Amino acid sequence: MTSYPSNSLLPEAILSVGGLTDYIQELLEQDRQLRRVWAIGEVSSTSGHRSGLFFTLQDPNTKASIQCVAWNSQLSKLVQLPVPGEQLIILGSIRLYPQRGQYQLTVWQALPGGEGLQALRDRQLRNRLEAEGLFAPERKRPLPTHPQIIAVVTSPQAAAWGDIQRTLRHRYPGLQVLLSPAQVQGEAAPASIVEAIERVEQDGRAQLLILSRGGGASEDLACFNDERVIRAIANCAIPVLTGIGHQRDESLADLVADRSAHTPTAAAEQAVPELASLIAEHQKRQSALHNAAAEILATSRHQLQRLQERLQRLPLDRQLQQEKKDIAQKRQRLIQASSQRFQQAAQQCQFLQQKLATLDPNNVLKRGYAVVRSQDGTIARSARNLVPGDELNIQFSEGQVKVKVIRNW
Repeated sequence: MTSYPSNSLLPEAILSVGGLTDYIQELLEQDRQLRRVWAIGEVSSTSGHRSGLFFTLQDPNTKASIQCVAWNSQLSKLVQLPVPGEQLIILGSIRLYPQRGQYQLTVWQALPGGEGLQALRDRQLRNRLEAEGLFAPERKRPLPTHPQIIAVVTSPQAAAWGDIQRTLRHRYPGLQVLLSPAQVQGEAAPASIVEAIERVEQDGRAQLLILSRGGGASEDLACFNDERVIRAIANCAIPVLTGIGHQRDESLADLVADRSAHTPTAAAEQAVPELASLIAEHQKRQSALHNAAAEILATSRHQLQRLQERLQRLPLDRQLQQEKKDIAQKRQRLIQASSQRFQQAAQQCQFLQQKLATLDPNNVLKRGYAVVRSQDGTIARSARNLVPGDELNIQFSEGQVKVKVIRNW
Protein backbone atom coordinates (compact mmCIF):
# COMPACT_ATOMS: atom_id res chain seq x y z
CA MET A 1 0.00 0.00 0.00
CA THR A 2 1.33 3.41 -0.98
CA SER A 3 1.18 6.20 1.56
CA TYR A 4 0.96 9.87 0.58
CA PRO A 5 2.09 12.85 2.57
CA SER A 6 -0.56 14.72 4.44
CA ASN A 7 -2.00 17.92 3.02
CA SER A 8 -0.21 19.87 5.70
CA LEU A 9 3.16 18.90 4.20
CA LEU A 10 2.26 19.84 0.60
CA PRO A 11 3.32 23.22 -0.74
CA GLU A 12 0.64 25.74 -1.55
CA ALA A 13 1.29 25.59 -5.31
CA ILE A 14 2.30 22.47 -7.24
CA LEU A 15 3.28 22.93 -10.89
CA SER A 16 2.71 20.29 -13.52
CA VAL A 17 5.52 19.47 -15.88
CA GLY A 18 3.77 21.49 -18.56
CA GLY A 19 3.30 24.40 -16.22
CA LEU A 20 6.93 24.32 -15.13
CA THR A 21 8.04 24.17 -18.76
CA ASP A 22 5.79 27.10 -19.65
CA TYR A 23 7.27 29.11 -16.79
CA ILE A 24 10.84 28.41 -17.96
CA GLN A 25 9.85 29.17 -21.55
CA GLU A 26 8.42 32.53 -20.52
CA LEU A 27 11.60 33.38 -18.60
CA LEU A 28 13.87 32.52 -21.54
CA GLU A 29 11.85 33.92 -24.40
CA GLN A 30 10.89 37.15 -22.65
CA ASP A 31 14.46 37.94 -21.67
CA ARG A 32 15.44 40.94 -23.82
CA GLN A 33 19.07 39.86 -24.12
CA LEU A 34 18.15 36.32 -25.21
CA ARG A 35 15.58 37.52 -27.75
CA ARG A 36 18.39 38.89 -29.91
CA VAL A 37 21.76 37.31 -29.16
CA TRP A 38 25.06 36.89 -31.01
CA ALA A 39 27.00 33.67 -30.41
CA ILE A 40 30.21 32.26 -31.86
CA GLY A 41 31.16 28.61 -31.96
CA GLU A 42 32.19 25.67 -34.10
CA VAL A 43 29.68 23.55 -36.01
CA SER A 44 30.20 20.00 -34.77
CA SER A 45 27.33 18.28 -36.58
CA THR A 46 24.43 19.00 -38.93
CA SER A 47 21.17 17.23 -39.70
CA GLY A 48 18.83 18.09 -42.55
CA HIS A 49 15.07 18.02 -42.01
CA ARG A 50 12.10 18.79 -44.24
CA SER A 51 11.33 21.88 -42.12
CA GLY A 52 14.88 23.20 -41.83
CA LEU A 53 18.50 22.53 -40.92
CA PHE A 54 19.41 21.43 -37.40
CA PHE A 55 23.00 21.71 -36.20
CA THR A 56 25.09 21.84 -33.05
CA LEU A 57 27.24 24.84 -32.18
CA GLN A 58 30.09 23.93 -29.81
CA ASP A 59 32.72 25.78 -27.82
CA PRO A 60 35.98 23.84 -28.59
CA ASN A 61 37.59 24.95 -25.32
CA THR A 62 34.85 24.25 -22.76
CA LYS A 63 33.00 21.61 -24.87
CA ALA A 64 29.75 23.46 -24.10
CA SER A 65 27.23 23.12 -26.95
CA ILE A 66 23.85 24.45 -27.99
CA GLN A 67 21.31 23.09 -30.46
CA CYS A 68 20.47 25.42 -33.33
CA VAL A 69 17.83 25.42 -36.06
CA ALA A 70 17.62 27.42 -39.26
CA TRP A 71 14.13 27.08 -40.73
CA ASN A 72 13.71 26.69 -44.50
CA SER A 73 12.33 30.22 -44.77
CA GLN A 74 15.59 31.56 -43.38
CA LEU A 75 18.16 29.26 -45.02
CA SER A 76 18.45 31.23 -48.26
CA LYS A 77 19.17 34.41 -46.29
CA LEU A 78 22.18 32.99 -44.45
CA VAL A 79 25.57 34.32 -45.56
CA GLN A 80 27.24 31.06 -44.55
CA LEU A 81 25.53 27.67 -44.36
CA PRO A 82 26.56 25.53 -41.35
CA VAL A 83 29.29 23.02 -42.23
CA PRO A 84 30.91 20.69 -39.66
CA GLY A 85 34.33 21.97 -38.64
CA GLU A 86 33.61 25.58 -39.61
CA GLN A 87 33.34 28.39 -37.09
CA LEU A 88 30.20 30.56 -37.35
CA ILE A 89 28.96 33.81 -35.83
CA ILE A 90 25.26 33.29 -35.22
CA LEU A 91 22.50 35.83 -34.73
CA GLY A 92 19.32 34.39 -33.29
CA SER A 93 16.92 34.06 -30.38
CA ILE A 94 16.54 31.49 -27.64
CA ARG A 95 13.45 29.30 -27.85
CA LEU A 96 12.30 26.40 -25.72
CA TYR A 97 11.10 23.13 -27.24
CA PRO A 98 8.44 22.04 -24.69
CA GLN A 99 8.12 18.40 -25.79
CA ARG A 100 11.74 17.78 -24.86
CA GLY A 101 12.23 20.47 -22.30
CA GLN A 102 15.23 21.62 -24.35
CA TYR A 103 16.21 25.10 -25.37
CA GLN A 104 17.62 25.90 -28.79
CA LEU A 105 18.84 28.85 -30.79
CA THR A 106 16.62 29.87 -33.70
CA VAL A 107 19.01 31.24 -36.30
CA TRP A 108 18.34 34.45 -38.21
CA GLN A 109 21.80 34.95 -39.68
CA ALA A 110 25.10 33.04 -39.87
CA LEU A 111 28.41 34.70 -40.71
CA PRO A 112 31.69 32.88 -41.46
CA GLY A 113 34.14 32.83 -38.56
CA GLY A 114 36.95 30.84 -40.20
CA GLU A 115 38.08 27.30 -39.56
CA GLY A 116 37.03 25.99 -36.19
CA LEU A 117 39.66 25.44 -33.52
CA GLN A 118 38.61 21.83 -32.94
CA ALA A 119 38.61 21.10 -36.67
CA LEU A 120 42.07 22.64 -36.91
CA ARG A 121 43.30 20.48 -34.03
CA ASP A 122 41.81 17.35 -35.59
CA ARG A 123 43.38 18.15 -38.96
CA GLN A 124 46.80 18.77 -37.42
CA LEU A 125 46.59 15.52 -35.45
CA ARG A 126 45.56 13.60 -38.56
CA ASN A 127 48.45 15.03 -40.59
CA ARG A 128 50.93 14.19 -37.83
CA LEU A 129 49.72 10.61 -37.42
CA GLU A 130 49.61 10.14 -41.18
CA ALA A 131 53.23 11.36 -41.43
CA GLU A 132 54.18 8.69 -38.88
CA GLY A 133 52.69 6.05 -41.19
CA LEU A 134 49.93 4.92 -38.81
CA PHE A 135 47.35 5.01 -41.61
CA ALA A 136 49.55 3.30 -44.22
CA PRO A 137 47.92 0.32 -46.00
CA GLU A 138 51.01 -1.87 -45.49
CA ARG A 139 50.42 -1.73 -41.71
CA LYS A 140 46.99 -3.32 -42.06
CA ARG A 141 46.81 -6.90 -40.84
CA PRO A 142 44.38 -9.42 -42.31
CA LEU A 143 41.47 -10.43 -40.12
CA PRO A 144 41.36 -14.08 -39.01
CA THR A 145 39.20 -16.14 -41.36
CA HIS A 146 37.49 -18.23 -38.68
CA PRO A 147 38.05 -16.64 -35.25
CA GLN A 148 36.90 -18.71 -32.29
CA ILE A 149 36.99 -15.90 -29.71
CA ILE A 150 36.21 -12.23 -30.41
CA ALA A 151 36.51 -9.36 -27.93
CA VAL A 152 34.22 -6.33 -28.19
CA VAL A 153 35.11 -2.94 -26.71
CA THR A 154 31.96 -0.87 -26.26
CA SER A 155 29.47 0.26 -23.66
CA PRO A 156 27.42 -2.62 -22.24
CA GLN A 157 24.37 -0.32 -22.24
CA ALA A 158 24.81 0.70 -25.87
CA ALA A 159 22.59 -0.64 -28.63
CA ALA A 160 25.76 -1.48 -30.53
CA TRP A 161 26.57 -4.28 -28.07
CA GLY A 162 23.20 -5.92 -28.63
CA ASP A 163 23.44 -5.53 -32.42
CA ILE A 164 26.87 -7.16 -32.48
CA GLN A 165 25.80 -10.08 -30.29
CA ARG A 166 22.72 -10.79 -32.41
CA THR A 167 24.63 -10.57 -35.68
CA LEU A 168 27.49 -12.80 -34.52
CA ARG A 169 25.10 -15.34 -33.00
CA HIS A 170 23.08 -15.50 -36.23
CA ARG A 171 26.07 -15.71 -38.59
CA TYR A 172 28.42 -17.94 -36.58
CA PRO A 173 26.73 -19.98 -33.82
CA GLY A 174 29.09 -21.27 -31.14
CA LEU A 175 31.43 -18.27 -31.34
CA GLN A 176 32.69 -17.03 -27.96
CA VAL A 177 32.28 -13.27 -27.56
CA LEU A 178 34.04 -11.36 -24.75
CA LEU A 179 32.95 -7.89 -23.63
CA SER A 180 35.56 -5.42 -22.44
CA PRO A 181 33.31 -2.58 -21.23
CA ALA A 182 34.24 1.03 -21.86
CA GLN A 183 32.72 4.48 -21.91
CA VAL A 184 32.29 5.56 -25.52
CA GLN A 185 31.17 9.14 -24.95
CA GLY A 186 32.34 12.02 -22.80
CA GLU A 187 35.62 13.27 -21.39
CA ALA A 188 36.49 10.01 -19.64
CA ALA A 189 35.87 7.92 -22.77
CA PRO A 190 39.41 7.98 -24.30
CA ALA A 191 41.10 6.69 -21.13
CA SER A 192 38.33 4.12 -20.67
CA ILE A 193 38.70 2.81 -24.25
CA VAL A 194 42.49 2.55 -23.91
CA GLU A 195 42.07 0.60 -20.67
CA ALA A 196 39.53 -1.73 -22.30
CA ILE A 197 41.89 -2.47 -25.22
CA GLU A 198 44.77 -3.20 -22.83
CA ARG A 199 42.47 -5.50 -20.85
CA VAL A 200 41.80 -7.56 -23.99
CA GLU A 201 45.53 -7.84 -24.73
CA GLN A 202 46.32 -8.93 -21.18
CA ASP A 203 43.58 -11.57 -21.31
CA GLY A 204 45.19 -13.05 -24.42
CA ARG A 205 42.29 -15.22 -25.59
CA ALA A 206 40.73 -13.16 -28.36
CA GLN A 207 41.94 -13.41 -31.96
CA LEU A 208 40.07 -10.27 -33.05
CA LEU A 209 38.99 -7.02 -31.34
CA ILE A 210 35.92 -5.04 -32.38
CA LEU A 211 35.79 -1.39 -31.25
CA SER A 212 32.24 -0.18 -31.68
CA ARG A 213 29.71 2.52 -30.95
CA GLY A 214 26.41 3.49 -32.50
CA GLY A 215 25.76 6.72 -34.34
CA GLY A 216 25.46 10.14 -32.82
CA ALA A 217 26.49 13.73 -33.16
CA SER A 218 30.11 14.48 -34.04
CA GLU A 219 30.81 15.73 -30.54
CA ASP A 220 29.61 12.39 -29.18
CA LEU A 221 32.15 10.57 -31.37
CA ALA A 222 35.07 12.84 -30.44
CA CYS A 223 36.71 10.17 -28.28
CA PHE A 224 37.45 8.13 -31.43
CA ASN A 225 39.62 10.99 -32.69
CA ASP A 226 41.66 11.12 -29.48
CA GLU A 227 45.38 10.45 -29.93
CA ARG A 228 45.48 8.06 -26.97
CA VAL A 229 42.84 5.85 -28.56
CA ILE A 230 44.53 5.98 -31.98
CA ARG A 231 47.88 4.84 -30.58
CA ALA A 232 46.26 2.10 -28.50
CA ILE A 233 44.68 0.70 -31.68
CA ALA A 234 47.95 1.00 -33.61
CA ASN A 235 49.88 -0.85 -30.89
CA CYS A 236 47.25 -3.54 -30.27
CA ALA A 237 48.71 -7.06 -30.51
CA ILE A 238 45.71 -8.48 -32.39
CA PRO A 239 43.83 -7.18 -35.46
CA VAL A 240 41.30 -4.41 -34.74
CA LEU A 241 38.00 -3.94 -36.56
CA THR A 242 36.02 -0.73 -35.97
CA GLY A 243 32.29 -0.21 -36.37
CA ILE A 244 31.64 3.36 -35.29
CA GLY A 245 28.67 5.60 -36.02
CA HIS A 246 26.64 5.61 -39.19
CA GLN A 247 27.37 5.44 -42.91
CA ARG A 248 28.60 9.03 -43.13
CA ASP A 249 30.89 8.95 -40.09
CA GLU A 250 34.67 8.40 -40.34
CA SER A 251 37.02 8.81 -37.41
CA LEU A 252 40.78 8.56 -37.00
CA ALA A 253 40.15 5.24 -35.26
CA ASP A 254 38.68 3.95 -38.54
CA LEU A 255 41.79 5.06 -40.42
CA VAL A 256 44.28 3.36 -38.08
CA ALA A 257 42.29 0.14 -37.61
CA ASP A 258 43.11 -2.94 -39.67
CA ARG A 259 39.61 -2.77 -41.12
CA SER A 260 36.63 -0.50 -40.56
CA ALA A 261 32.89 -0.80 -41.07
CA HIS A 262 30.27 1.94 -41.14
CA THR A 263 28.08 0.47 -38.41
CA PRO A 264 28.40 -2.01 -35.52
CA THR A 265 26.25 -4.51 -37.40
CA ALA A 266 28.44 -4.22 -40.51
CA ALA A 267 31.53 -4.77 -38.32
CA ALA A 268 30.05 -7.99 -36.94
CA GLU A 269 29.27 -9.13 -40.50
CA GLN A 270 32.89 -8.55 -41.52
CA ALA A 271 34.25 -10.27 -38.42
CA VAL A 272 32.93 -13.75 -39.22
CA PRO A 273 31.60 -15.56 -42.28
CA GLU A 274 27.98 -16.63 -42.39
CA LEU A 275 27.92 -20.26 -41.30
CA ALA A 276 24.85 -21.02 -43.41
CA SER A 277 26.66 -19.75 -46.51
CA LEU A 278 29.72 -21.84 -45.66
CA ILE A 279 27.55 -24.93 -45.29
CA ALA A 280 25.84 -24.21 -48.61
CA GLU A 281 29.21 -23.73 -50.34
CA HIS A 282 30.50 -26.95 -48.78
CA GLN A 283 27.46 -28.85 -49.95
CA LYS A 284 27.88 -27.39 -53.43
CA ARG A 285 31.52 -28.47 -53.58
CA GLN A 286 30.59 -31.88 -52.19
CA SER A 287 27.94 -32.28 -54.89
CA ALA A 288 30.41 -31.23 -57.60
CA LEU A 289 32.98 -33.73 -56.29
CA HIS A 290 30.38 -36.49 -56.21
CA ASN A 291 29.34 -35.73 -59.80
CA ALA A 292 32.97 -35.71 -60.97
CA ALA A 293 33.67 -39.04 -59.25
CA ALA A 294 30.52 -40.54 -60.74
CA GLU A 295 31.52 -39.37 -64.22
CA ILE A 296 35.01 -40.88 -63.89
CA LEU A 297 33.54 -44.14 -62.60
CA ALA A 298 31.09 -44.30 -65.52
CA THR A 299 33.92 -43.68 -68.02
CA SER A 300 36.07 -46.39 -66.42
CA ARG A 301 33.21 -48.87 -66.51
CA HIS A 302 32.62 -48.10 -70.17
CA GLN A 303 36.30 -48.67 -70.99
CA LEU A 304 36.30 -51.95 -69.06
CA GLN A 305 33.24 -53.11 -70.91
CA ARG A 306 34.88 -52.37 -74.28
CA LEU A 307 38.01 -54.32 -73.30
CA GLN A 308 35.93 -57.25 -72.18
CA GLU A 309 34.10 -57.24 -75.48
CA ARG A 310 37.40 -57.19 -77.40
CA LEU A 311 38.73 -60.05 -75.28
CA GLN A 312 35.64 -62.11 -75.97
CA ARG A 313 36.07 -61.60 -79.73
CA LEU A 314 39.70 -62.84 -79.64
CA PRO A 315 40.15 -66.70 -79.30
CA LEU A 316 42.19 -67.40 -76.21
CA ASP A 317 44.06 -70.49 -77.58
CA ARG A 318 45.25 -68.60 -80.64
CA GLN A 319 46.45 -65.75 -78.46
CA LEU A 320 48.38 -68.16 -76.18
CA GLN A 321 50.01 -69.89 -79.13
CA GLN A 322 51.09 -66.56 -80.58
CA GLU A 323 52.56 -65.54 -77.26
CA LYS A 324 54.52 -68.86 -76.98
CA LYS A 325 55.84 -68.42 -80.50
CA ASP A 326 57.01 -64.92 -79.76
CA ILE A 327 58.73 -66.11 -76.57
CA ALA A 328 60.50 -68.97 -78.41
CA GLN A 329 61.78 -66.59 -81.08
CA LYS A 330 63.08 -64.19 -78.49
CA ARG A 331 64.77 -67.08 -76.62
CA GLN A 332 66.51 -68.28 -79.80
CA ARG A 333 67.74 -64.78 -80.61
CA LEU A 334 69.06 -64.40 -77.08
CA ILE A 335 70.99 -67.75 -77.27
CA GLN A 336 72.52 -66.86 -80.61
CA ALA A 337 73.57 -63.42 -79.46
CA SER A 338 75.10 -64.84 -76.26
CA SER A 339 76.99 -67.56 -78.12
CA GLN A 340 78.39 -65.11 -80.64
CA ARG A 341 79.59 -62.75 -77.93
CA PHE A 342 81.18 -65.68 -76.03
CA GLN A 343 83.13 -66.79 -79.14
CA GLN A 344 84.36 -63.25 -79.72
CA ALA A 345 85.51 -62.99 -76.12
CA ALA A 346 87.37 -66.36 -76.31
CA GLN A 347 89.18 -65.32 -79.50
CA GLN A 348 90.22 -62.04 -77.94
CA CYS A 349 91.50 -63.84 -74.84
CA GLN A 350 93.57 -66.28 -76.99
CA PHE A 351 95.04 -63.39 -78.96
CA LEU A 352 96.10 -61.61 -75.80
CA GLN A 353 97.67 -64.77 -74.41
CA GLN A 354 99.77 -65.22 -77.58
CA LYS A 355 100.89 -61.61 -77.50
CA LEU A 356 101.84 -61.95 -73.85
CA ALA A 357 103.90 -65.07 -74.57
CA THR A 358 105.92 -63.27 -77.25
CA LEU A 359 106.76 -60.56 -74.79
CA ASP A 360 107.86 -62.93 -72.00
CA PRO A 361 111.67 -62.36 -71.29
CA ASN A 362 112.23 -66.05 -70.41
CA ASN A 363 111.17 -67.09 -73.90
CA VAL A 364 113.67 -64.63 -75.36
CA LEU A 365 116.47 -66.10 -73.21
CA LYS A 366 115.56 -69.63 -74.33
CA ARG A 367 116.33 -68.63 -77.89
CA GLY A 368 120.04 -68.06 -76.91
CA TYR A 369 119.93 -64.49 -75.75
CA ALA A 370 121.37 -63.25 -72.43
CA VAL A 371 120.81 -60.22 -70.18
CA VAL A 372 123.87 -58.24 -69.03
CA ARG A 373 123.45 -56.22 -65.82
CA SER A 374 125.78 -53.86 -63.98
CA GLN A 375 126.56 -54.22 -60.30
CA ASP A 376 123.66 -51.92 -59.46
CA GLY A 377 121.24 -54.19 -61.37
CA THR A 378 120.72 -51.94 -64.40
CA ILE A 379 120.83 -53.50 -67.86
CA ALA A 380 124.02 -52.73 -69.80
CA ARG A 381 122.85 -51.75 -73.25
CA SER A 382 126.15 -50.52 -74.78
CA ALA A 383 129.87 -51.46 -74.45
CA ARG A 384 130.82 -47.79 -74.67
CA ASN A 385 129.48 -47.22 -71.17
CA LEU A 386 131.77 -49.92 -69.71
CA VAL A 387 135.38 -49.54 -68.60
CA PRO A 388 138.00 -52.23 -67.82
CA GLY A 389 137.57 -53.56 -64.33
CA ASP A 390 133.75 -53.28 -64.26
CA GLU A 391 132.06 -56.37 -62.95
CA LEU A 392 128.96 -57.62 -64.76
CA ASN A 393 126.25 -60.24 -64.14
CA ILE A 394 125.17 -62.23 -67.19
CA GLN A 395 121.82 -64.03 -66.98
CA PHE A 396 121.08 -66.99 -69.29
CA SER A 397 117.91 -68.98 -69.69
CA GLU A 398 119.39 -71.38 -67.20
CA GLY A 399 121.64 -69.80 -64.54
CA GLN A 400 123.89 -66.72 -64.51
CA VAL A 401 127.64 -65.88 -64.30
CA LYS A 402 129.73 -63.01 -63.01
CA VAL A 403 132.45 -61.56 -65.32
CA LYS A 404 134.95 -58.68 -65.28
CA VAL A 405 135.62 -56.37 -68.22
CA ILE A 406 139.23 -56.62 -69.42
CA ARG A 407 138.86 -54.32 -72.35
CA ASN A 408 136.21 -52.99 -74.65
CA TRP A 409 136.13 -51.94 -78.27
